[in-house]
Amino acid sequence: MESFLLAFIPLFVAIDALGVLPLFVGLTEGMAAAERRRLIVQATVTAFIVSLAFLVAGKMLFAFLGITEDDFRVGGGVVLLVLAVHDLLFSGDVERRPDATVGVVPIGIPLIMGPAALTTIIVVVNAYGYALAVASLLTNLVIVWLVFSRAEVVSRVLGVAGARAVAKVVALFLTGIAVMMIRTGIQAMIHGR
Repeated sequence: MESFLLAFIPLFVAIDALGVLPLFVGLTEGMAAAERRRLIVQATVTAFIVSLAFLVAGKMLFAFLGITEDDFRVGGGVVLLVLAVHDLLFSGDVERRPDATVGVVPIGIPLIMGPAALTTIIVVVNAYGYALAVASLLTNLVIVWLVFSRAEVVSRVLGVAGARAVAKVVALFLTGIAVMMIRTGIQAMIHGR
């Protein structure tokens, strides 16, 4: 159970379903309930397929490019740190008109499964193996589906300010995870692992 939580939490923080919720609500504003439900399924399936492909092909890509796990951990940590700092300092709502592909882009990719989540998946699979990585991924996508399915209720409970506050707290946790990834990668390189 402890290993599952250690695999689940970084991905939960990287996906940030509550932080993405205001954007989801804005992108789907004015949609009929049935269309919104279809879009939620489309977005979560898209995120799952892309993340699964990245999870399976990630190690082969590493081998092809000559990248070690520690190289990727440091590089991924830097990317996560930049994304988290950007989110803390410069985030804002993006207004777009809903269309037929909004479930794939931008909701499925990159809002649900963006660079932070993809980077985290590779680190999780290298640290805990495929089974725990897939289990934590599926659990997180079920949470995304639940949050998006109850978007109006969650938005009412949190309010705009509450959702933004949650997003900022999650970004702070993401900076901590990013620094931890950089630190452990550099320590492993120094010790010649």
